[in-house]
Amino acid sequence: MVETETIVDPQPSKEEEAANGNEEQMPDVQKPSDDSDSDSDSDSDSEDETQAKAQTEALELELYNNPSNYDAYVQYIKLLRKQGDIDKLRQAREAMSALFPLSPEMWREWAKDETTMCSGEDAFPAVEKLYERGLSDYMSVALWCDYLNFVQEYDASVRECSALGISKARDLFERAITAAGLHVAEGGNIWELYREFEQAIFLTIEETDSEAREKQIQRIRNLFHRQLSVPLVDMTSTLLTYKAWEADQGATVDVNSSNCDGLPSHFVSAYHKALGMLNARADFEEKISKKDVDNAERLQEFMTYLKFEQSSGDPARVNILYERAITEFPISSDLWLDYTRYLDKTFKASKIVRDVYNRATRNCPWVGDLWVCYLLCLERCHSSEEELSSVFEKSLQCTFSSFDEYLNVFLTRVDELRRRISASTQVEDGMDYAVIRDIFQRASDYLSPHLKNTDSFLRMHSYWARLESKLGKNMIAARGVWESLLKISGSMLEAWQGYIAMEIEMGHINEARSLYKRCYSKRFAGTGSEEICHLWVRFEREYGSLEDFDLAVQKVTPRLQELQLFKLQQQNQTVSAPTDERENLVGKNVKEKRKPVLSSLDKQSPAKRRKDLDQQNNKAYGNDKGKGRHLAEANEIAQVHDSKEDSTSTKETKNHSPIKPVIYNDQCTAFISNLSLQATEKDLRSFFSDVGGVVAIRILTDKDKRPRGLAYVDFSDDAHLAAAVEKNKQSLLGKRLSIARSDPQRGRGKKPAGRSTKFDRGTADNRRSNAGELESQVSVETSKGGRGPQPHSASQERGDDVQLIGKNTFAMPRNVRALGFPSRNKAQSEEAKEVEDENPKSNDEFRKMFLKIFVSERRVFFIFKHVNSALHVIC
Repeated sequence: MVETETIVDPQPSKEEEAANGNEEQMPDVQKPSDDSDSDSDSDSDSEDETQAKAQTEALELELYNNPSNYDAYVQYIKLLRKQGDIDKLRQAREAMSALFPLSPEMWREWAKDETTMCSGEDAFPAVEKLYERGLSDYMSVALWCDYLNFVQEYDASVRECSALGISKARDLFERAITAAGLHVAEGGNIWELYREFEQAIFLTIEETDSEAREKQIQRIRNLFHRQLSVPLVDMTSTLLTYKAWEADQGATVDVNSSNCDGLPSHFVSAYHKALGMLNARADFEEKISKKDVDNAERLQEFMTYLKFEQSSGDPARVNILYERAITEFPISSDLWLDYTRYLDKTFKASKIVRDVYNRATRNCPWVGDLWVCYLLCLERCHSSEEELSSVFEKSLQCTFSSFDEYLNVFLTRVDELRRRISASTQVEDGMDYAVIRDIFQRASDYLSPHLKNTDSFLRMHSYWARLESKLGKNMIAARGVWESLLKISGSMLEAWQGYIAMEIEMGHINEARSLYKRCYSKRFAGTGSEEICHLWVRFEREYGSLEDFDLAVQKVTPRLQELQLFKLQQQNQTVSAPTDERENLVGKNVKEKRKPVLSSLDKQSPAKRRKDLDQQNNKAYGNDKGKGRHLAEANEIAQVHDSKEDSTSTKETKNHSPIKPVIYNDQCTAFISNLSLQATEKDLRSFFSDVGGVVAIRILTDKDKRPRGLAYVDFSDDAHLAAAVEKNKQSLLGKRLSIARSDPQRGRGKKPAGRSTKFDRGTADNRRSNAGELESQVSVETSKGGRGPQPHSASQERGDDVQLIGKNTFAMPRNVRALGFPSRNKAQSEEAKEVEDENPKSNDEFRKMFLKIFVSERRVFFIFKHVNSALHVIC
């Protein structure tokens, strides 16, 4: 029997006993000194008690505020055990056991304390239950040995070797052998206790009862044979003990030799086989028993050992090794997952697997996959609805690493209910489809703020709607599911497609048509807007009448033209990107070669430079008509350079030094308009959190530091910027944002004063900016409420009077007015006015007008690209 401990007042030490024993022999003169020492000790004890009380109160407060603090529980129990506060100690242990599995050492201490505090036959059942609870948490050979010794000492029937007591003890020993008898390092301790128990029974048998004695001798011999056929440490020592015992029974064996001479052949064969197995595992046992290595390395050694045992094909031995690893690493989620997967494959639906899942979820409650597999295991074991519901509710109280794990748990529970309802011919235990609807609703309410606009959330609602229509037989409820999803994730094209697909599958053609009419004009990410238009036409071709088909074509055609125009505008905005890339590749040397050309132009006056360029243009045009595009490019460079030079010279004259504007990374910056005045940088960063790559955010303000509803957002690369632009027209703080690529080059290449076009004059109020950074193009979109940035023609970039109107308008559908452009009547009136203003009055003016018409008719995009290239070179 293992020696028990006490938590009551400590017993006096040997020194104290000696002092008490010699107290009467001490001289009287020493008494005052002893009293002084006693007072000092009492003061010290009082200080210790005060300090211990303060620590206890602090730990109680911590556990009240944070009941899941494992370390605080451990410290609290140690402190109460030291103080001997029995009632609080029991309450603390029970509270901790309800939340966490206790370690084998803590169970051993608890059982020993209860054994010491509660004497008598009445205390035995309570302590016995404690041992059973402890063994259900972890496999521990030491705890099993304590339990076996406790039963032999405190169970009267076992102690008196009654028939009932012997049977009870043998059943308990066999349980211990099954649970831990294969433990290579410590399993021999249980075998030894078992043999000692049987030998003690042999001594109680009377010598006259030779039959009973012979039967008991054979029982002990079988125990020796069983133990020596299992690979355990110290097998040689056990063999010598066995041979000595056989010698006592009259056998002729050499008790000092480790060979097997004189022993039965079947025993010798089993022993050598076990010895070979032990030698094969000796290296693994040595590696996992090292204490001077870190936990990660030891865990890896356990995994290597497990792979070896699995290759041997003995499930019992694999199970024991998993239990040993779990005891060492109880919160390793990977180890628990590997263990449960092995059990699912080997034992399938059994009580062993269910108990292991219960322990796994207690040790690692934050792993959603364990809860999912636990629910599936309970379903395979045909567990009751109450048990399944209880486990499901416990899982939802845990904290998982992602919301997809919560969704997986919800759907696993729905799957189980669906299978049970579908398989049953009648409602069982009052369970009906309303339970499934309630779980779906809880999942939607909880997950919608976190998983909206995700595929997983869409799949859940699709599953829900299908069950409403098929299992619940309620089409109205199914439509309600889709409508609730559209309120949350209406910007997802897939949500509309799923809704339409359900209606088509159910044969509700009119309902599907009405859905197409609702969504064809919506704005979806990527090419979704065009796709839904084409899907509608295809739908009417396959399901509708000719009138329905014609109506669909009539509806989607203007929409497709508008989307095509918007796409063209977006391409025009990024047309200068290849030029920028080429310039970056060329590098510093090419830039240095270009600088002298510009410097020579800088030395000339604007009028002189224009005259020289005109002469060069005329000469080039006369020599080679195929080089007309170079003439336009030269004029563009001259005019833009003139305006920039005039602006710069004015500033230098006024301030005696050139003012360099702040230029941000226009390749990776988004311009935001229609921003709520209450929006902060944090709000914008949260809005673009799903995009990522946000480097900096600048919200524009006026001179009084009041927000203007405009902002710049810098991104780390073009991929993140493109993803951010896809969020155009999404709402933030109740306002739909307008998002476009920033193009500061256009803002810096503004037209000289007094030479604005009709388009510029019509939106002049929207072109104000903070430090010259406001995007003129996106400002037009904001003021007009358009769908995106508007195109800038080459002539607008150049700053002259040529307009892309009438016959010269490029890629402009006649029946769709482009967003941001003037109305038809206004355009026609201004066109007539310009025709009058553009009557040539000299040969030079005639030549210029001819050049403009030539350029605008044949080379608009080419000029636009080269003008941007020239602007980059100048800037």
